[in-house]
Amino acid sequence: MSQRQRIYSRGSLDRLERLIEERLQPGANKAQIDQRIWDLFGEHWSVMFTDLSGFSRRVAKFGIIDFLQTIYESERLLIPVLEEHDGILLKVEGDSMLVIFRNATKALQCAVAMQRVLAEYNIGRAGEETILLSVGLGYGRVLRIGDSDVFGAEVNSASKLGEDFGKGREILVTGEFRRECGDLPGLGYAQLPDPPAGTYSAFRVDWQPA
Repeated sequence: MSQRQRIYSRGSLDRLERLIEERLQPGANKAQIDQRIWDLFGEHWSVMFTDLSGFSRRVAKFGIIDFLQTIYESERLLIPVLEEHDGILLKVEGDSMLVIFRNATKALQCAVAMQRVLAEYNIGRAGEETILLSVGLGYGRVLRIGDSDVFGAEVNSASKLGEDFGKGREILVTGEFRRECGDLPGLGYAQLPDPPAGTYSAFRVDWQPA
């Protein structure tokens, strides 16, 4: 992140923190403050959370250095795919990435492209050398704080789908994301019987290697 981006993100966070402090004061007009926050930071985005499958098992078997290598290799392979599909990488935490997209179609196309890149990479590799990715996608109105973070119900849902519900090679999406994205050629949806708490519906995307 450039110095200019850091200043922008820090300025946005400072403004949000001041408004939250104002909201905490006795007698504060919370509805009015909330509206100011949404006016300042409210935007519609597609949100992607990614997670590498098998973290605990892999660390226990091969050690943390092996898994750090896997993280490095996954970023080398996947970040160019994110850039190609106009994704904005907000942050990386361990083996997870948080990415936002203006266009839901591009977000789903990116998720499929990422899975296909890894499917090709894994061909002929031993199990411990493969990289398995799960992806969660949501869409909706969020609070975007500079280029550092986003908050909102669909952010939480995408996180749960990508990190808690998803398995290796899976792409899971919220109902809101599916409605925004619509159907794409060659892809199908299968509804999940038990979506995450706070999510009315969720779907598994049926995709095939290239």
